[in-house]
Amino acid sequence: MKEVIQALARKKNAIILAHNYQPPEIQELADLCGDSLELSIRAAKTTADIIVFCGVHFMAETASILCPDKTVLLPNTDAGCPMADMVDPAALSARKKALGDIPVVTYVNSSAAVKAVSDICCTSANVIQVVNALDSDQILMTPDKNLAKYAAGHTDKKIHLWEGYCPFHNDLTPQDVAAAKQNHPEALFMAHPECPSEILAMADTIQSTSGMIQYAKTSSLHQFIIGTEIGLLHPIAKANPDKQFFAASTRMYCTDMKKISLADVKNSLETLDGEIRVTENIRKKALGAVQKMIDMT
Repeated sequence: MKEVIQALARKKNAIILAHNYQPPEIQELADLCGDSLELSIRAAKTTADIIVFCGVHFMAETASILCPDKTVLLPNTDAGCPMADMVDPAALSARKKALGDIPVVTYVNSSAAVKAVSDICCTSANVIQVVNALDSDQILMTPDKNLAKYAAGHTDKKIHLWEGYCPFHNDLTPQDVAAAKQNHPEALFMAHPECPSEILAMADTIQSTSGMIQYAKTSSLHQFIIGTEIGLLHPIAKANPDKQFFAASTRMYCTDMKKISLADVKNSLETLDGEIRVTENIRKKALGAVQKMIDMT
């Protein structure tokens, strides 16, 4: 199946992208693996005509925003993001107006329509840099309240929260982390900024998914507890074969990130089903927020 898919991709001049949370067989198939924005930026620089994005809906939208001249396919269009669904553009615009039109910093884990009514986007890796660079004493952050609280701890600015969250990161408990530390006393605990504040307080380091992979590479330690979605265990172990990695909790399993199968990828390449294309009026506005972040960081 892998060989058939790769032959199809070559024939149609397609590039296959896989997020770090995708199943191992999807990551092994892909031309590029990584964080969602990182993948879209790298794909935009290629000569591919088609992008097959193995991730969730907002990721394919981001690829469409950055690559309007390419066909973007999401092999299973049912793959969404509960956190991205917790904010809509009308509600965000109303909240911004109520707060006096302060700048809106939107996590890239959001729809194109929400990005389009935002001032600038951020990632989990650059959120502190983005927040501190803005010329405003007050900021509204959406949709992840945990990421906003993390940023608030690294700035003098007033951060207004949106009550959104990733269900899988938000459900990690101090008891989970304490048990993992007890089971692996020599391991360093890495937490993702989407985790609650009490989890971040227990972390030895706070990193994005790509940040965790890089941190493990440069660390002299050999055991790590991973406080993010368990899909990361595959790429981080592959990049560090001489080290051991343990899930902070096996409940950190995103069902949406596991919806895409090899058969889905094959079908999407054969039929071009699952195209995601952001309408031009929304795309241009959303691109402004994304590009402002890229230029700043």
